[in-house]
Amino acid sequence: MSGNHPRLTGKIDPNKINRIETPRISESILQAFRDLGHCTCAVSDALDELGIPGAIPGSMLKCIIPGSHLVGLALTLRNVARQGDLNEIVRSKNNLMAEAECHNLAQTGDVLVIQGVQSASNMGGVGGRMGKRQGELGAIVDGVVRDVADFKESEYPIWSKGVTPITGKWRGQSEEINGPVTICDVLVNPGDLVVADESGVCFVPRQFVDAVLLLAQKKVRLEEDLSQKINQGWSIPDIVNPLP
Repeated sequence: MSGNHPRLTGKIDPNKINRIETPRISESILQAFRDLGHCTCAVSDALDELGIPGAIPGSMLKCIIPGSHLVGLALTLRNVARQGDLNEIVRSKNNLMAEAECHNLAQTGDVLVIQGVQSASNMGGVGGRMGKRQGELGAIVDGVVRDVADFKESEYPIWSKGVTPITGKWRGQSEEINGPVTICDVLVNPGDLVVADESGVCFVPRQFVDAVLLLAQKKVRLEEDLSQKINQGWSIPDIVNPLP
């Protein structure tokens, strides 16, 4: 590795790093999504109109810090369950998890997206502090995490399937960084847009961000107009069936 690329940690075979840098969506597009506020519902509606699967309910991926929301770019990691005798693996102290390498490669505005194992932690509090320092906005984990109090203290939000005290050091191994991952049956590529809030998580493929943004903005404007009419005392029939 040369140039401005970071020095690798050595925790994963470099051949398993699909790309060093996450593809970037323009800052103007990202800011436009941020300006929509807590917008997963509007983004989900836009994805529906375009026939793109990408929305995951908050009942499946719940945020450990209530009230959190983010708009960022996917930095992906794929973990798999580790094979072998657990007692022997623990005695060997051979950790094959490479989440730290993701933090090492992270750019400001990235969101760590992990296709993880379900029976043990894919990320802990130290990782959250690394990610926060590197400029990550948070993480989305199809799997479980641990050290909830640490994530809250460092203000690093995570949307996950659950929490556990059980370490993944000996129970999982990282197979690929910045390659395609599947999160709750949704395909996510590095650099895809990630939108998350208390309603859930939406992934928007990079090639569709402009179209999704226009539809989401339209949805937000419509709801703002309807809310204003409610506050102004319009009758429900006039709100639901506006006059021409």
